[in-house]
Amino acid sequence: MEQESSDILSLKEQVALLPFSPGVYQFVDRQGTIIYVGKAKSLRKRVSSYFVQSREHSAKVRVLVKQIVEIRHIVVDSETDALLLENSLIKSLQPRYNILLKDDKTYPWIVVRNENFPRIQSTRQLRRDGSQYFGPYGSISMQRSVLEFIREVIPLRTCGLNLAPEAIARGKYGVCLQYHLGNCKGPCVGAQSAADYAEMVGMAVSVLKGDLRPVRTHLETEMMRAAGELKFEVAQRYKQRLDALDNYSCKSVVVSAKITDVDVFSLLVEDEDVAYCNFVRIRHGSIVGVYTVRLSTGIDAGEAELLTLGIQYALQVGGGELAREVVVPLLPSATLLFDGVTFTVPKRGEKLELLEFSRKSARIYRAEQLKNQEIKNPERHTERLMAAMQKELHLDRPPRHIECFDNSNLQGTHPVASCVVFRNGKPSRREYRHFNVKTVVGADDFASMREIVYRRYSRLIEEKAELPDLIIVDGGKGQLSSAYEVLCALGIENRVPIVGLAKRIEEIFFPNDPMPYYLNRRGEPLKVVCHLRDEAHRFGITFHRQKRSNDFIHSELEQIDGVGNKTIQTLLRHFRTVAKVKAAPFEELSALVGPAKAKKIREFFTAGDRLAPAPLSARSKKSRKGL
Repeated sequence: MEQESSDILSLKEQVALLPFSPGVYQFVDRQGTIIYVGKAKSLRKRVSSYFVQSREHSAKVRVLVKQIVEIRHIVVDSETDALLLENSLIKSLQPRYNILLKDDKTYPWIVVRNENFPRIQSTRQLRRDGSQYFGPYGSISMQRSVLEFIREVIPLRTCGLNLAPEAIARGKYGVCLQYHLGNCKGPCVGAQSAADYAEMVGMAVSVLKGDLRPVRTHLETEMMRAAGELKFEVAQRYKQRLDALDNYSCKSVVVSAKITDVDVFSLLVEDEDVAYCNFVRIRHGSIVGVYTVRLSTGIDAGEAELLTLGIQYALQVGGGELAREVVVPLLPSATLLFDGVTFTVPKRGEKLELLEFSRKSARIYRAEQLKNQEIKNPERHTERLMAAMQKELHLDRPPRHIECFDNSNLQGTHPVASCVVFRNGKPSRREYRHFNVKTVVGADDFASMREIVYRRYSRLIEEKAELPDLIIVDGGKGQLSSAYEVLCALGIENRVPIVGLAKRIEEIFFPNDPMPYYLNRRGEPLKVVCHLRDEAHRFGITFHRQKRSNDFIHSELEQIDGVGNKTIQTLLRHFRTVAKVKAAPFEELSALVGPAKAKKIREFFTAGDRLAPAPLSARSKKSRKGL
């Protein structure tokens, strides 16, 4: 089991592989040094902007772009997380071209001081002094709004006095302006007990932790009391505070005050011969590195063994030693190899969120590797995809030629069907076919499926054309049984495998098997099958709408006595729409179709109660014939 290396793609190809998600990107030079770290709301859009020829780029940017040979990235959930992660990486990596951010500033936190009558303040320093820290906040304005909200709602002291019991007992303090304004209850003079003050602090901490119920109850009670006393301006202020409470948010998985030094490993085993191990390194509460390694699974390799190998290799890539605590999805096979390390398998809380973040990074890396393989070696990618589909669908050969059928009608009217064709997992649109259902009256999907499948494959057999490697019927057991009966009647049921795809939760049905089969939710075979189903539905609906539109136009014009199909075609070629025919002046109509027919057309459309479209005429022509 060895890690597989891959050649670096060209910059154009690397940019094309970037997702449109928020995240952090890193530019690497020929020596493998990270020279720039940036954040983006959309990684592909932001990074691609560096490679657009523009005079607006500064000289520094042009020099930077010339040195880039590799682009790395980390995907996060939001712009705020990208901002925080960028700050952490810049401070740990010190990239050459991030000179404007190489100061000692960090993002603001809110601290509940470990002191008598604790104060709640802003800070940029995290100390191990027993205080409680909350944040970080993506901007100082956001943090200030939270502090102002707490101070406005909860009366806590802001002064820096030493309120030890003996100091208060000496009586050397006096109340300040905040006491007279109602923003403080005067603990400095003994007007507020320590227990009452602690209750107020607990309410503020609940807000910072995300539990808004105590404060909401308090605000609603005060608002109703003010309204009952006809103090409507005061009640409005409480209402505004409630609105602010609804918009409150302060949590981030990228940085944590509770989790200081920890390493996180996740394992992704979704392919038969390849596994992916992601490593997230957290130091001083901030993510300083994210790595993913690709491992060849070998024979009979369990997940515990793969995780052990992934941890060992990630240490070589990332450098350094493991933290004292390592978060993992399962215990590795050889914990004794990592002396002094405690392995944690989280069930809930922030550590589980970090593990999910690591898993997401591994899934993104896997998707990029597959896309990379598709670009650089499409034949190998196709072979791997066909082998996976053959295994997942229990076929005797790779399904290089797949056909999918879908019916469409509106309460039994305009019944049509579609057949889409995929070659090597990709649409072959030139081979798509439409069908007008000819022998079925009303909404009978089973009979329609029998007719269309029979017409399709009886013709292919007659012409000695190639039969598909797999047939997919969009529908459940009923549609599948109808189509399978036709294959049996044609004698090709053993030559062409067929499955049904239920619409609700992508259940796969096989002939003569009442139990559904579920494909791997994250595997590529399911994506190809769903793509087939969606294409068949889209193609059929488009044809159905076109047919309804054409029949509606013909049905309205055909209600005019003395106007035949030839005249209708002349009118539509000239005016394009029925609305323009209605609005056309008599002289223009007369010049086009003659005065007699023009008079009949004008008389028909000027009769107000006959403007609504009538039922379809028997003379309505079909818009397009199928096979």
